[in-house]
Amino acid sequence: MTIYEQDAKTLELPWPFTGRETELELVRRSSAAGRPGVVVTGPVGCGKTRLITEAVRDTDCVRVTGTPESRGLPFAAFAHLLPGTVSLHRAVHLLSGVRLLVVDDAQLLDEASAALVHQLAAHGSTRLVVAVTDGVPVPGAVSRLWTGELLPRVALEPLPREDTGRLLATAGLEPLTTGRLHRMCRGDLRLLRDLVAALRRSGGLTRVPECDEWAWRGPVPVPVTATVRDRLAPVLDRAGAGERETLDRLAFAEPLPLAWDELDLEVLERLEADGLIHVDDLGSVTLAHPLHGPALRATAGRLRSLRLTGAPDRCGPALAAERTALERGLARQDVRGVPTPVGDWLLSEGLPVPAGYAVVRARYSRLRGELREAAAWAREGLRAAPDDARCADELDLVTAQLGESKGTDGWAAAARGDIGGAPAGLTGDDVLACYDAVRLGRPELAAGRLPAGGVFARHAEALARGDGPALDRAAGALAERGFLLFAAEAHAQAVRAHRDPRAARLSRTRAVALARRCQGARTPALAGLVLGELTARQRQIVALAAAGLSNREIADKLTLSVRTVGNHLYSAYTRLGASDRGALPWLTDLPESEPA
Repeated sequence: MTIYEQDAKTLELPWPFTGRETELELVRRSSAAGRPGVVVTGPVGCGKTRLITEAVRDTDCVRVTGTPESRGLPFAAFAHLLPGTVSLHRAVHLLSGVRLLVVDDAQLLDEASAALVHQLAAHGSTRLVVAVTDGVPVPGAVSRLWTGELLPRVALEPLPREDTGRLLATAGLEPLTTGRLHRMCRGDLRLLRDLVAALRRSGGLTRVPECDEWAWRGPVPVPVTATVRDRLAPVLDRAGAGERETLDRLAFAEPLPLAWDELDLEVLERLEADGLIHVDDLGSVTLAHPLHGPALRATAGRLRSLRLTGAPDRCGPALAAERTALERGLARQDVRGVPTPVGDWLLSEGLPVPAGYAVVRARYSRLRGELREAAAWAREGLRAAPDDARCADELDLVTAQLGESKGTDGWAAAARGDIGGAPAGLTGDDVLACYDAVRLGRPELAAGRLPAGGVFARHAEALARGDGPALDRAAGALAERGFLLFAAEAHAQAVRAHRDPRAARLSRTRAVALARRCQGARTPALAGLVLGELTARQRQIVALAAAGLSNREIADKLTLSVRTVGNHLYSAYTRLGASDRGALPWLTDLPESEPA
């Protein structure tokens, strides 16, 4: 049974650079010697400054920053680099010796500074790395940097869920909490950082003893954090009295939507035009941003809250409908994402999650490759019903596929390397139990026992034939249906089956990309796969780091500089999707895959 315990210690959040490997490489390459530079654009809070800082780390550069307070002052951003009064021509001449110039918040530059940046780009002697926020007015001289093709542009999207999860995992936050934070912040790192800091201060994060992670159960910290208020106030303040009443009704109706015919249609039309609500194809109305509801509820008075708040038991039929939808997907062998607002709301409010619902969520998450999330849902079910055998069995199965089980069942044996004896316990009448034999490399044990023509049978047949291209096609079909872990395993099996080295390398790349999204899955098909992506020197250093040696000790042992060791480890972490040494040991004790 899960018991959440308050810990008096302050949870420190290091906020390491996470994800963005492709964008990081693009910025590094564009700002290297002989290149003109790059413009990085994206919405507020998406991590533009952090990306650029990482890209120019250990590089000599000059920095300038636009600020709203100085937009009316000529050359204000360059005041620390230029004499008191200077012409544009003179400013270009004075800065022509700068090899690398980093310009942050370029949308806030005064016109003279914007013109100077444009001229430096046009002259070409100075490499420029420029950050610009989307959705706000930008000086023409700045926008012409990329529209005029002076500099290439890297457009950042909000941080994806997988990278958000990796980032928050470094602070020990459990998967259901990271999922909730991502839904609320939508990849906005400033909101994320502010909200986590507020949770730390308010004691909203509590320990989950079984996994020694931190969980958030309960409402958004009150009062609403300053960043949340600042971000939402311009939108919510536009609402008049009638609009605010409707917004409050929607806020307190969550997680269930309201039908539009229960509300004033003219008000709804205005709110929809302002982007404050969403109306689906069935006519149900919800708030457009996941933080609007908590913000509105937190600022409502006590009497207003009592008037608008509904009873939790009204969610029963909707929760049952969610469970039915999940079970229908499992029966169709299709686990693509489906909306589950009621279950997520029960969890976020800290209310008991019925074990029957929790086990279905756990199984659905496991089959999607979200293994740590599956374990968390199983624990939620055990929190409500400590003796529920279904949740306990699901938790055992998940921990085995994470390589953390000490049990004696088939997957636990496979995780310990006993591949030969494991499948005997994994081939019952259940389709997924039969398919487990395929995942463990024994397709003959599933012959004729999987639905003919189905995606699982196609995987089994391709593996039995040793057909690399067919395994890749099966992996694609599995991924399309949401089975990301199974798809990663099929691609990994294709690596060994391909006769063409180029095809094998492509399969390996696809397998690694999918495996990184599976929250630390450790299965035989993936053994050695990720380490195969590293250079020989990186594998050597990773092995020593996993054994507990410090960078200095590794440097002394291999006759390298400490900085070289650090650089190799950083590159290895990026390729492995790891954040620190804690993620390395399980990789290094797995056998190497065959050369691709």
